[in-house]
Amino acid sequence: MDARVQDIAGPLLSWYDSHARVLPWRAPPGTPAPDPYRVWLSEVMLQQTTVAAVKDYFAKFTERWPTVLDLAAADDAEVMSAWAGLGYYARARNLLACARAVAARGGAFPESEAELRSLPGLGDYTAAAVAAIAFGQRAVVVDANVERVVARLFAIDTPLPAARKEIRVAADRITPDQRSGDFAQAMMDLGSSICTPRSPRCLRCPLSRACQGKDRAEGLPVKAPKKAKPQRHGNAFWIERDGAVWLVRREGKGMLGGMRALPDDGWSARTDGSGAPPVVGEWRIGGQVSHTFTHFHLALSVQLYSGAVHARMPMNEGEWWPIAHLEEAGLPTLFAKAARLVLALQGDD
Repeated sequence: MDARVQDIAGPLLSWYDSHARVLPWRAPPGTPAPDPYRVWLSEVMLQQTTVAAVKDYFAKFTERWPTVLDLAAADDAEVMSAWAGLGYYARARNLLACARAVAARGGAFPESEAELRSLPGLGDYTAAAVAAIAFGQRAVVVDANVERVVARLFAIDTPLPAARKEIRVAADRITPDQRSGDFAQAMMDLGSSICTPRSPRCLRCPLSRACQGKDRAEGLPVKAPKKAKPQRHGNAFWIERDGAVWLVRREGKGMLGGMRALPDDGWSARTDGSGAPPVVGEWRIGGQVSHTFTHFHLALSVQLYSGAVHARMPMNEGEWWPIAHLEEAGLPTLFAKAARLVLALQGDD
């Protein structure tokens, strides 16, 4: 172990042995590695999502589908419904594709980082995390927390995202050959509890002596100015009959793909919300909800159908869902907001 690795890995791992977070997908320091399925599932869920938000979803998934073979055999609609509220729904589709690819291999995840990258939906980060944490392989694991810690440790001034290559090289330099998985998790824990984006607690940091950027930590990493997100407008349509609301299944690919939802006007493909309603008749505006996606803001008007509902809707395009059990439909957050708006209006009547 060279001096630079020893200066950082040694104190950090000692700190981790005493301060490791207790998380349902982790194995405590000094115990056998966790099930690769649980590591992979947690890492996919944690992409752009907080630990607090993931815990309940992880518990629900692992109780319902305790092994990767169970998940591989699951119905697509059930998985998408269970995922509702976590956002970034392409992750759920990739989750199923990967589970089925692992099932095709006999149910065992490959152990090397390169082989893991060949599975559907596993990018560089997830493959490295599973290789290091589940299989003890030396792999360089860089998430947002690690990115921040390394940028400060080495006082890297290049603005993101251009700095990421430099940060990864630096992270590689300090990753030890032994306990690579614990080291990766220790860096994550340090970033979440000590080396935080604002008001980092440098005096309590086990790496304070080695840190080159501690005197200007809040300014690192340097971030390029954010581009303003465009504003889109759209409409969702509430059609009610005999205590049920008409829901559709969105196309498998694209925005919120494969999810149950209220019918809409195609806002994901346009900015003016000009698509036609699904039923010809009288409509009135019930209100508006707002939602922010990765690349744009959306203002969604909720249109209420006030005419007589046809006895038969085209059942190949949707289904009547009991309003009393609407929470079981697994609506994505945007349409759950729209439904709550309508139900609140009805409660005021």
